[in-house]
Amino acid sequence: MIDLSNKTALVTGGSRGIGRAAAIKLASRGAKVAINYNVNKTAALRVIEEINEINQVAIAMPGDVAKSADVKAIINETIDKLGSLDILINNAGITRDNLLIRMKEDEWNAVLDTNLKGTFNCIQAAAKKMIKNRTGTIINLSSIVALSGNSGQANYSASKAGIIGLTKTAAKELASRNIRVNAVAPGFISTEMTKSMPESLLENISSRIPLGRFGSAEDVANLITYLASDEAAYITGQVFVIDGGLDI
Repeated sequence: MIDLSNKTALVTGGSRGIGRAAAIKLASRGAKVAINYNVNKTAALRVIEEINEINQVAIAMPGDVAKSADVKAIINETIDKLGSLDILINNAGITRDNLLIRMKEDEWNAVLDTNLKGTFNCIQAAAKKMIKNRTGTIINLSSIVALSGNSGQANYSASKAGIIGLTKTAAKELASRNIRVNAVAPGFISTEMTKSMPESLLENISSRIPLGRFGSAEDVANLITYLASDEAAYITGQVFVIDGGLDI
């Protein structure tokens, strides 16, 4: 069994969806977990309650990852309260869908600021701490649409594609300090985001997935937990697609 005892993880956007599942899974393997949220404090506290129920330690950390000052405060408070920062899960993300020719500048900027700039802010702040300890693991949430594109999601696709380039560059720069950086690219996962899609569209997509179903947040959390562990000690700079075979 993967053992993350004596490790501390920070999960951005950890109050719901994949972030929530990752926080709970990491805690179940022994990690102390800091859960960042930007808006939904109530949901973040519910995640902490679930982690406390399995006798593990978790704290909630408010802050907007698009703001570098917020990120620095999140990183510093994580270390102050939990003792270290060993694992960073860059999960915070938003959508502002629109067709390319109709997309407003603020829709483009909001998604790029949170998804791509936010990931950069967190990597930069965390890496400065991890370099001193000469160890660390960073996992960035990309998406299958980074590789395939998706109508109505020029901003989201671009932000998630940018995360792939950022992941590979960070992996090269940080490897000499024993810091691993990888990306996970989920396909269609059953979350609040996908539940808002029309039923006919959901059925059409599901019919094209070889495994015959949408993934669960727990499926993605399992992969994240493996990559965060010493079981993946020789893996860096990689993009792991988890989509039930959709891209075959």
